[in-house]
Amino acid sequence: MSYQMIQQLQQKAIPVQQACRVLSVSRAGYYQSLRRPVNATRLLATTHLKAAFVASGQCYGSRRLVHALQAQGMTMGRHQVSSLMREANIRPVWKPKFVATTDSKHDMPVAGNWLNRQFEVAAPNQAWVSDMTYIRTRSGWLYLAVVLDLYARKVVGWATAPTMPTALVVAALTMALQQRRPDAGLLLHSDRGSQYASREYQALLAQNGIQCSMSRKGNCWDNAVMERFFLNLKMERVWQRDYANFDEAKHDITDYIVGFYNCTRLHSTLGYLSPAAFERKMAVKQPIAVSENT
Repeated sequence: MSYQMIQQLQQKAIPVQQACRVLSVSRAGYYQSLRRPVNATRLLATTHLKAAFVASGQCYGSRRLVHALQAQGMTMGRHQVSSLMREANIRPVWKPKFVATTDSKHDMPVAGNWLNRQFEVAAPNQAWVSDMTYIRTRSGWLYLAVVLDLYARKVVGWATAPTMPTALVVAALTMALQQRRPDAGLLLHSDRGSQYASREYQALLAQNGIQCSMSRKGNCWDNAVMERFFLNLKMERVWQRDYANFDEAKHDITDYIVGFYNCTRLHSTLGYLSPAAFERKMAVKQPIAVSENT
């Protein structure tokens, strides 16, 4: 990698002797590297690796890139992928930020933790999780509420707003209900924030036969899958952007959810399938019901 950096410095009219001294590389070693034949196989692998990295929104690490390349018919081990990433200077860049979104200091009734961290479920629409997060824009904070089906880790509803009213979480849940139309008995888990404990939200749950579950106070691990989705969203998209306004952020978040996360992003919990691909695969495996009249 240092030899490639020297060539880049040369293009900026920096003498070889000075570049070698800065990068702690011998001049003899540098000139010897120029005489080495180009490894066509390694060059091709690097090209495919860069393409897979760009297709992921420049967010995949070596583990997911291994599986992304395998899906393209290229078999490479994680060590080889890591080596190529270092040579090509491929690495995700993340910038963490924080703002509080949960207000659990209220006197409204809260539900028990009925989900109890049982994040693996046997079928769609048995257990959903929901939460809110924040997105920085140059016009201020944009808040995002999301509903996720635990079965395939698929986002089934979301909504955005420049404030955190109860209407935000109601809108996200309404979208999920319209898209999935679950049977009564669904378990929906959230934190114990005032929006989720509100009369309007609880009425929507009751109207659709949904059992409410809430995290214990101050315990983010009770909603770990939802927290992980938000971390992925920010690492893989939001922290790589500088949104000028709310509309720009809304469109980009929708693109992430619809165009990448649900249909493309490889998920380790799903055997490195996307949520949509996992649902399709499992639907094929479901036995076909036979009528008693046949």
